Parts: sequence; C-alpha cells; structure tokens
Amino acid sequence: MSKQTEQDNDVGTTGHEWDGIEELNNPLPRWWLWCFYLTIIWGIGYTIAYPAWPMINKATAGVLGYSTRAEVAEEIAAVATANGPINARLEAAELTDVRADADLMQYATSAGGAVYRTWCTQCHGSGAAGAVGFPNLLDDDWLWGGDIENIYLTIAHGIRNEEDLDSRYSEMPAYGEIFEDGEIASVVQYVKSLSGTPDDATLVPAGQELFLDNCAACHGENGMGDQDLGAPNLTDAIWLYGGDTDTLTETITYSRYGVMPPWQSRLSEAEIRAVSLYVHSRGGGQ
Repeated sequence: MSKQTEQDNDVGTTGHEWDGIEELNNPLPRWWLWCFYLTIIWGIGYTIAYPAWPMINKATAGVLGYSTRAEVAEEIAAVATANGPINARLEAAELTDVRADADLMQYATSAGGAVYRTWCTQCHGSGAAGAVGFPNLLDDDWLWGGDIENIYLTIAHGIRNEEDLDSRYSEMPAYGEIFEDGEIASVVQYVKSLSGTPDDATLVPAGQELFLDNCAACHGENGMGDQDLGAPNLTDAIWLYGGDTDTLTETITYSRYGVMPPWQSRLSEAEIRAVSLYVHSRGGGQ
C-alpha cells in the first residue's frame, strides 16, 4: 500500500494546521462566484425597484411604485363593485321580508357570517354561544328583543356607549350604596327563589318586599324583566354573569354595566343588515 504524504500541485494552504494536518486553500468554482456576485447585484436592484428599507413610519417606496397593499385594495374594490347590485337590494329590502327571497337571504347569511367572524367572535365566541358577560346569541333570552328589527338596532347603535346618541341604554343602581348587607342577602335569596333555587328560604319574604319596592320597576313584579328597558328576566335561570349566590351578591352590590360599541360607524348599511340576518338565523331570537 502506498501512502500519499504531499499534494503534488500548486494549491497553497490557509495556514491552519491540526495535528500535522494542513488545510488547503482551494478556490471556489468560478460559476459559484459569478452566481454569488449576481445575487448581490440582483438584491441591490430589488431594493431600489421595490419597497424595501424600513424608515421611521414607512418603508422606501421603490422606483416602480409597487404595493401589495394597493393590490389588496384593488381586489377589495373589485369585489365591492361586483356585490354592489345585491347590496343595494339588501339595503332597500324590509328586514322582515328578506327570508322570502332565497337568493338574497343566502347572500346575507354568507356575508353576515364573514362580518360576524371578523368583528363579533372576540366577545360572543366563534359559535355565538357567548361567555360570562357576553350574551348567548343562540337562545331566546334577549335583553333588548330578539326579533330581526331589534337585533338590527342593537348592532347598529350598540349598548350603553357614549359614541351613539341612539345607543340602547339602561343602568342598574349599585345597591351596595342603598341596602345593608343583610338586605342584599335577602334580595339575593328572593331572586334565586324566582327560578326555584334559594339557599335560605327564611330570607325570601324580606327579599320579596325589598324587590317589589326597589327592583320591580324594571324587572317587573313577577321578575320576568322588560325588554324595552333591557332588564333581564330573573325567572328563567339564564344568567349573563352567573346565578350563584356570590355572583348575584356582587351584581346587586356593585351593579353591571356591559358596553357594546355602535357598528354603524364601522360597517356599511349592507354589512349591518347582513350580520343582523346572520345572527337571527342562528336559531335564537324571535
């Protein structure tokens, strides 16, 4: 066997050596070097032609003026133009009559579903079942009315906000500033008795008297609420914040003040109508 100890060529070394092994300084292939140089030239040209370098509040525009945002805006405008005629039909139609027009109803629920998934799921959930403090849109328990026209008004103007003068508004007093702790406990037990679940039945009569004197004006003498005032029904065991003793005590003591923004300043008339019809079609409402 032969042992090659030296390289019989003109290739130098890098000067590095490990245990007697030297590193040859073989040059890179010409084709590889030219490709490398070309990519540098191409990269410089790209940053000049297209948006590239980040500035304080925007990037360099590029000499070609290309913008992906502009492309998206053009596509959105094209879709809006294509949907213009059917949106006009939706805006002109009576909300109660849309179901009779199968094509228009199909468009409205599809468009409304897209609006809902974009703007409403954060609070009401992707399935519209709500969460603590955010109403379930699938049942028939509606604070302000669940028919299509009331749903439209609620979405358009919102609830208890300061942006829209037509916002649907109600306010429950904080009875911690009015009642003693024992009185609050009595009212809690009476309210729980309305749906058949009092913890201490001995407190119910006193709680009923306090309820009739202070709460019946909004919730009704029978506790079934008033949709014109946004006062919830207390007899159906459906609770927005919870119906256990601790939660009811907190609600009566400190009150609740949920706010929904008005969407007429954010969405078009057609979009508000579409999402109203979509919500109404989920199975809840009236």
